[in-house]
Amino acid sequence: MTAQTTHVPAYAAPSAKAPLERTTIERRPVGPSDVLIDVKYAGICHSDIHQARDGWGEGIFPMVPGHEIAGVVAEVGADVTRFTAGDRVGVGCMVDSCRVCENCRAGQEQYCDKGNIQTYNALDKNGEPTLGGYSARIVVDEAFTLRIPDGLALDVAAPLLCAGITTYSPLAHWNAGPGKKVAVVGLGGLGHMAVQIAHAMGAEVTVLSQSLRKKDDGLRLGADHYYATSDESTFERLAGSFDLIVSTVSAPLPFDQYLGLLKTDGALVNVGAPEEPVSLNLFPLMLQRRTLAGSAIGGIRETQEMLDFCAEHGLGAEIELITAEQINEAYERVLTSDVRYRFVIDAATI
Repeated sequence: MTAQTTHVPAYAAPSAKAPLERTTIERRPVGPSDVLIDVKYAGICHSDIHQARDGWGEGIFPMVPGHEIAGVVAEVGADVTRFTAGDRVGVGCMVDSCRVCENCRAGQEQYCDKGNIQTYNALDKNGEPTLGGYSARIVVDEAFTLRIPDGLALDVAAPLLCAGITTYSPLAHWNAGPGKKVAVVGLGGLGHMAVQIAHAMGAEVTVLSQSLRKKDDGLRLGADHYYATSDESTFERLAGSFDLIVSTVSAPLPFDQYLGLLKTDGALVNVGAPEEPVSLNLFPLMLQRRTLAGSAIGGIRETQEMLDFCAEHGLGAEIELITAEQINEAYERVLTSDVRYRFVIDAATI
């Protein structure tokens, strides 16, 4: 068992809004309950850009982003029972929580009363900054390590650790399935997973996108219908149509219009997180007993359930594999929606 810190290559933002650059970071010793993971692939999430550029508030720098991590176990601590060297594993958006609050005990660690410990841009229980998956190796407690089924290739599995669970959790919670009409707002990194998962759950799926540019992709991924929201007649035609709308976009929406697309008792759930405040007229909510909600990722148990579901149904992210030297270019392309549909870093190039 590794009894000392190790130094590994990584890519970090040295300060807010600065380009990411190659560096060397320390990883903690492998403790009794820890798993040392050789990172093979790391997805680029829009959240990485928000945080590396202080879009969601002041960050901790230097920052190593990355919470869509797929790799192979290199070593385990003496008390680890669930994993052995050579296992295919993943790490998502959190690496610890209090483990004793009501939510944690219910398997909802993402809603930990004391706040879960994020994979990067957070402080661990020792007060040390967490550093994410844009690195060659990472040490994670086995309780927050996921098993990647053999049916999933590691590169397309990596984005499932955020994009997959972020969309799976609300779809499962609001009972997407046969007889339900589900709309997905935006066909990007999150949206393209939401479409696949909702379709596999048996729902009738509609994509609502600014234009019809990605219509062929949406239908291929499992959508039954595809509409452009830039066409005002879309909101008239689809009024009162949906049981559930999942918004994956990170820009403020005209919520009054979108709420009008819900049936009575329908729900509009936000998984995209705009940096700006949004405005809302409450009457569309009140008059049809509609719900405007938010959803974070899922707990560890649900994330494993999602991975198994995706393996069973042959689902994975559609990716563009890049080298570490292309990270800054990839960030700019994400901001202009120039990716179909998730950048994934080949960690061998870090």
